[in-house]
Amino acid sequence: MSAKKSKSAKKSSAASKSKKALGPGLPPYGIPIRDAIDRGNASEMKSLAARTRKYVAELERALKVLDGKISQHGG
Repeated sequence: MSAKKSKSAKKSSAASKSKKALGPGLPPYGIPIRDAIDRGNASEMKSLAARTRKYVAELERALKVLDGKISQHGG
């Protein structure tokens, strides 16, 4: 016999999945951001925003390098 998960149990489960999604090598976007907003925890949202900004800056640097390589190859 299976019991239905309560609403808070479902949120807790979603929260743990989001934290796993933020592991090494995975960018903090989409579901983790929406889940943080849904939980309404300001310190978590600030931390996630800082990590996301850092990731975006790293991505922009990598794109500049890629663009340079493309232009070197006649792109």
